[in-house]
Amino acid sequence: MAAPLMEKLSESLGSPEPAVRLILSVLVGYPCALLYRRFFFHQAPTVIHLYHAISGLSLAAFNFGTQLYHSALCVLVQFLMMRLMGRTITTVLASFMFQMAYLLSGYYYTATEEYDIKWTMPQCVLALKLIGLSFDYYDGGQEPSKLNEEQKRSALAKVPSLLEVIGFSYFYGGFLVGPQFTLRSYQRLVKGELTDCPGQPPNSVIPAMKRFSLGLLCLVIYAIFSPHYPDSYYLTDEYDAQPFWYRCVFILLWAKVILYKYVSCWVIAEGVCILSGLGYNGLGQNGEYQWDACANMKVWTFETTPLFTGTIASFNINTNAWVARHVFKRLKFLGNKLLSQVTALAFLAIWHGTHSGYLLCFSMEFIIVNVERQAQALVRDSPLLTRLANSSFYPLIYLVQQFIHWLFMGYPLVPFCLFTYDKWLRVYSSIYFCGHIFFFTLYLGIPYLRKVLVPRKERSEKKED
Repeated sequence: MAAPLMEKLSESLGSPEPAVRLILSVLVGYPCALLYRRFFFHQAPTVIHLYHAISGLSLAAFNFGTQLYHSALCVLVQFLMMRLMGRTITTVLASFMFQMAYLLSGYYYTATEEYDIKWTMPQCVLALKLIGLSFDYYDGGQEPSKLNEEQKRSALAKVPSLLEVIGFSYFYGGFLVGPQFTLRSYQRLVKGELTDCPGQPPNSVIPAMKRFSLGLLCLVIYAIFSPHYPDSYYLTDEYDAQPFWYRCVFILLWAKVILYKYVSCWVIAEGVCILSGLGYNGLGQNGEYQWDACANMKVWTFETTPLFTGTIASFNINTNAWVARHVFKRLKFLGNKLLSQVTALAFLAIWHGTHSGYLLCFSMEFIIVNVERQAQALVRDSPLLTRLANSSFYPLIYLVQQFIHWLFMGYPLVPFCLFTYDKWLRVYSSIYFCGHIFFFTLYLGIPYLRKVLVPRKERSEKKED
């Protein structure tokens, strides 16, 4: 009965049925969180784990049918590895290899030339969650003096039960689209510790509704404008026939619209986490309670920053934090920050999928971020550029910055969304690889600009540092 109903609903909305099922499932998280607050907050941990497991598995079945066995198998294997192999580096490596191999196999066998909502979508979220779980279990057996503060907060004192791992994995606020959170945070939620009212459900309804409203606004913006900026337009003769400036502006506007697809889902899901209490983050510096522990987006920063690094830092925050914690920082033994950064970005590219577009996207991110840092250092060290940046011309500079920023934010998103070599190469050829030329020119030119714009004294001090 549900299938014909969903078909009619998707037809009336003009959206694919899997997308309608997904957004409905994210929204269902709100009544699930309300039920938890009303009936399960004071229950025993076993009852709460059961509730989270049943509700999450139901959402998985609603979206992917019998294919939910993929996630269930990975959860079971992860639990058995921790139980049978113990707190060893072998457990961590085995978990990493198994979860990533299973995910990549799923990508390979279900791959198409377009973005599809299928079981691999929540699987990529789950893979990080389970790999992180093995790291946290391993850290729990280490000497506290060997761990940083972040690792101490996440480390597990003992192996969790199977029911606990299932509840953690299928928690309705994070199973489908994230955010990432640790088992320790989930354990605190189950114990009723994540609240501003000890012993009572948190006063988080209003903060949750604020995120829900913002997420809904982003979803409406995406629904209105996305039909006017489809990915398929890039591959038409009409796009090729447009003037160069039009093709570039289309990329800019398309990028702004396409990202709202992710922003809306993450912000709505964050509201679910806040409502349940998982988003509780203690008292802030101003003495007010914070609810941003599961924030995956800083929407205001995302919209207003003129910096590439600012956009990256405000987008998919918890996934980036996971990669920083479990990949970048754990590669400290390499003794090379740049190599650690390259490895972390390569991991992100592979985690997203097997298409060449992902690798190109994250390689461009590496180039753009490093060129921007060099440019910021140049402005900071040059008295002339510093005065100009702080002058009355700044509003004009800001507008130019934003145009360049969003044009070249859209540039690496083209291969990210078009996936395959033949498609993204056609688009890049039509705009003459302007992004590559722009950033490689800056990369080669900034050292010469430093010689002209930075006083000799400043340059020598920089070398000594």
